[in-house]
Amino acid sequence: MSKTVRVPERVLLTGATGYVGGRLAPRLLEQGYEVVCLVREPRKLAERPWRDDPRVTIVADDLSDPAATAEKIRGCRHAYYLIHSMGGRGDDYRAKDRRLAEDFAQAAAAADIQRIVYLGGLGEMGDGLSEHLTSRREVEHALRATGVPVTALRAAMIIGSGSASFEILRYLVERLPVMITPKWVKTECQPVAIADVLHWLVTCLATPETTGRTLEIGGPDVLTYRELMQVAAEELQLNRRVIMPVPVLTPRLSSAWISLVTPVDFRLARALAEGLKNRVVVTNDATQKLMPRDALGVRESIRRAIARTHGGQVETRWSAAGPIPGDPDWAGGRVFTDRRTCDIDAPAADVFAAVCRVGGGHGWYAADVLWRIRGWMDQAVGGPGLRRGRRHPELVEFGEALDFWRVVGLQRNKSLRLRAEMKLPGVARLEFELEPAPAETQAQTRLTMTARFAPRGLAGIAYWYAVLPFHAVVFNGMLKGIRRAAESGEMTESTETRPAAAPPASDHALASHS
Repeated sequence: MSKTVRVPERVLLTGATGYVGGRLAPRLLEQGYEVVCLVREPRKLAERPWRDDPRVTIVADDLSDPAATAEKIRGCRHAYYLIHSMGGRGDDYRAKDRRLAEDFAQAAAAADIQRIVYLGGLGEMGDGLSEHLTSRREVEHALRATGVPVTALRAAMIIGSGSASFEILRYLVERLPVMITPKWVKTECQPVAIADVLHWLVTCLATPETTGRTLEIGGPDVLTYRELMQVAAEELQLNRRVIMPVPVLTPRLSSAWISLVTPVDFRLARALAEGLKNRVVVTNDATQKLMPRDALGVRESIRRAIARTHGGQVETRWSAAGPIPGDPDWAGGRVFTDRRTCDIDAPAADVFAAVCRVGGGHGWYAADVLWRIRGWMDQAVGGPGLRRGRRHPELVEFGEALDFWRVVGLQRNKSLRLRAEMKLPGVARLEFELEPAPAETQAQTRLTMTARFAPRGLAGIAYWYAVLPFHAVVFNGMLKGIRRAAESGEMTESTETRPAAAPPASDHALASHS
C-alpha cells in the first residue's frame, strides 16, 4: 500500500526583509511550510542563510496593483501581513499604510487566501490613542474589509537583539546615568520577547480556533518604562540610573531626545515615544487558552538580547527595514569623483572580507577621530551619525546600515557599494571594486575605491571642496588598513572559523532565541 505524501502548505510572507519577518521565515520552514516571500527588493534577502532553501520562493512586488499581486500569490493558503511604516509624518504615513493594507486585502481575496495573520500594536482604544497605534488599528480594519478572515496578534514592546525598542532602551541606559524624562516613563507596559512573538505567529497557523480572532500577546511582567530601564541597567551591570520624570517634555521633544542619544532616527523615535504614552497591557487570557506558552520574563528577555548583541549574533535589525533609495541620476548634473587603487597580495575573498569590516566597532581603518567628528556633526543636524553601528561585526547584507551608510550594492568578493544617509547637500556614494591585479604588480587583488558626490546647488559644490583636503588622509588610510588586514591572514582565519548560520532545529530553539 502506497503512503500518502503530505504536500506542504504554501504560506505568503510579506515584510520578510524586516525585523520580525526576517526571523519568521526560517521558523516557518522548520515547521514544514513552503514560504513565498513578497518583497519590494529581492536583493535584500540574498545573504540570508535560508534564502537557498528549495521551499523558498522570492516574488518582487510593491502592492501597487492588486490584480497583479493576486496572480503572484495564488496558491498560498495563509498570508502574513507584516508591513507597517513608521518613517512618515502624521496622516501621510497613516494614509499610505491604510492604502497598502486595502490593496493587499483585495489581492488576498482575489487569490483565495484563507486567512491573513497580522502583527499589530497592543493598546486600549480611546481618544488618546497614539498616532502609531491608531494607524495599526486602521491597517487591521482595512485587512478585514474584503471578508478574508484575519488573525490579529497585538503586541506591546518587542524585546530582542536588534529591535528598535531594545536598542532605545539599551542606549538610554548605557549612556545616561542621570535622565530627565517625559512623564510617560510612569506608564505601564507589558513587553514581550521576540522568541515568544515568533512562537505565537507560527503556532496560530496550526490552531484553527485563532482564525478571525484578535489576540493580545505579552510576557508575564507588567511594569513601567522607568522600572524597565532599571532592570536593563542591572543586566548591563551598571549602577542604578537616576530618572526624573517631568511633565513638560512633549512627544516631539522626547523624540528629539531619543534620536540624539540612541541610534533610532527622529521619525521612528516619535512613533515609539508616542506609543509609550498609552498603557499597553494584555487585558484577557485568550491567547494562553488557545496557545499555551511559558513566555520569557522581562529580565531574561533583556539578558538574552544583550548576550546576542555582544556576541555578534543579531539575526535581523530594525535599521535594515524600509525602502532602499534608488541610484541618483548621475547623468543629470555634475558628479565629483575621487578614485584610488591599491594592489594587495591576498586573495579576493580576504580583501572583500576586510572591506566588509568597515563601520561599527571596527571603525574605518584610519582617521577614526575624523569619522567621529563627522558623525557628531551629522547627529547635531538630525542625521543618524555613527550611532547605528552595524548588525554583525564582519558580515553585511544588501540594504543594511553601516553607521551613516547604507549597503546598496553587493557582489560577494567583487564589489560593495554604499550610499550615504548623513545630512548632505547632495548624494554621496562610496564604492569598492575588486579585480585580479596585473601580473607585473606581483599582487593578487587590485582594490579600487571610488567616492562619488552629486552636489545639490552651490552648497553641495562648496561641501565637496571643503572635505576634499581630508580625502588623502581618510581614503589612503582606509586602503592601507584594508591591505594590512587582508595580507595578515587574519581574514582567512576569521572566515574559516566563522560558524555556519542555520535555522532553528526545533521548537526549543524558538523558546531560547532572542
